[in-house]
Amino acid sequence: MNVNKRYKDRLHAGQQLALAFGQAQPARAAALILALPRGGVPVGYALAKGLGLPLDVLLVRKLGLPGHEEFAMGAVGTDSVRIVNSEVVHAFHVAPDQVASACVREWRRIAAREQLYRQGRPQPQLQGRPVILVDDGMATGASMRAAIAVARAKGAAHLTVAVPVAAPDTCAAIRREVDQLVCPIVPPAFGAVGAWYRHFDQTEDTEVRHLLAQAWQEQTQHA
Repeated sequence: MNVNKRYKDRLHAGQQLALAFGQAQPARAAALILALPRGGVPVGYALAKGLGLPLDVLLVRKLGLPGHEEFAMGAVGTDSVRIVNSEVVHAFHVAPDQVASACVREWRRIAAREQLYRQGRPQPQLQGRPVILVDDGMATGASMRAAIAVARAKGAAHLTVAVPVAAPDTCAAIRREVDQLVCPIVPPAFGAVGAWYRHFDQTEDTEVRHLLAQAWQEQTQHA
């Protein structure tokens, strides 16, 4: 895809991701798509429909820098997984207890969102299964690294990361951590994820729940 083009919205990005997979779909018949809420869910939903694969979610949360929460100093995921950027922590003199407090706070939020999104539905079993991790883009890659760590810990057999757009350095780093990376746009002048979408409104919890319910209903009907 031309780096000068932009996606219409997250659903369009997911459709383009499905096309980008082409024939490079290892063990696709058994693969599970895990979207990172919230923005990754519309992308994952469209990708799942395009590839004919089941959809679920994998929750991770960024760790905001104390006093500057818009900047990430790492991320956490389910099963007490945490990824901390030691360079950022040292540069901004973040104390260990501040990091620990941020982790506990975000783990609680993950637990609450698990309950909100799943409504009693159990977490999927990843042991020995190919997994495709999906988000709406990667800037620093902190959230995706946490997702990779969670999927590995749960025994995923073959790990693919699929994102519509990513910063070049992040893309290169993530590629070394997984079995496959699918990313149609890797612009030299990245800027921000939202710059590569014409419509990049915040994905709300209601949309996440709606798309998951729709995907799970369709999966049940085709089971």
